[in-house]
Amino acid sequence: MKFIYLITLILLSSCSSKPFVVKETQLSVTSGQEIYIVSHGWHTGFVIPAQTIQKELPQLKQRFGDTPFLEFGWGDKGFYQANEITSKLTMHAIFWPTASVMHVVEVPTIPQQYFRNSEVKRLWLNKEKYALFITYLTKSFLKKDNKIIELKNGIYGNSQFYKGEGNYYLMNTCNKWTAKGLKSAQLDIYPLFKLTAGSVIDSLPNTQDSPKAK
Repeated sequence: MKFIYLITLILLSSCSSKPFVVKETQLSVTSGQEIYIVSHGWHTGFVIPAQTIQKELPQLKQRFGDTPFLEFGWGDKGFYQANEITSKLTMHAIFWPTASVMHVVEVPTIPQQYFRNSEVKRLWLNKEKYALFITYLTKSFLKKDNKIIELKNGIYGNSQFYKGEGNYYLMNTCNKWTAKGLKSAQLDIYPLFKLTAGSVIDSLPNTQDSPKAK
């Protein structure tokens, strides 16, 4: 009985974990946009055109300049930034709520080419959905005085870590973060049990052949 109660508490808490699914926004964009979901095997993230989010987060413009695309990932601060992954670090990241980081990577060419060893899915969002999605990304950064907080250099390419919003733990993983981004973009996805990269990718429509929405 106690075990069932504990599991229920975990599930309930996971539904309200930061960063939250965005349901409304004051942001207005001029057109719809194509985004990309990238699976690196165990971890998923987003690649998007840089221009709109750099307007919302000017520090990204200062850091990455006129790059055409940026990749965004969210994860455990210790595990994501570690030079060496240990079993202790892995267990701590999974079972104990820990601070999060955002990982931002310059993508100088089309995502399918830059991430040719990863699975890349393409998705078209109309302007209303894209505005909600961009708002979700901006709210995934922890801010001080309305500025994102820079940490160490990232783990590949021209990349940078920033402090993230929310805590990482078993029911609030990097892949659930991706699922919540898709939910913010009003996709028919239920983030609660999207804990693996495969579960996120498998939930997507056949995006490669989908026509752009008007």
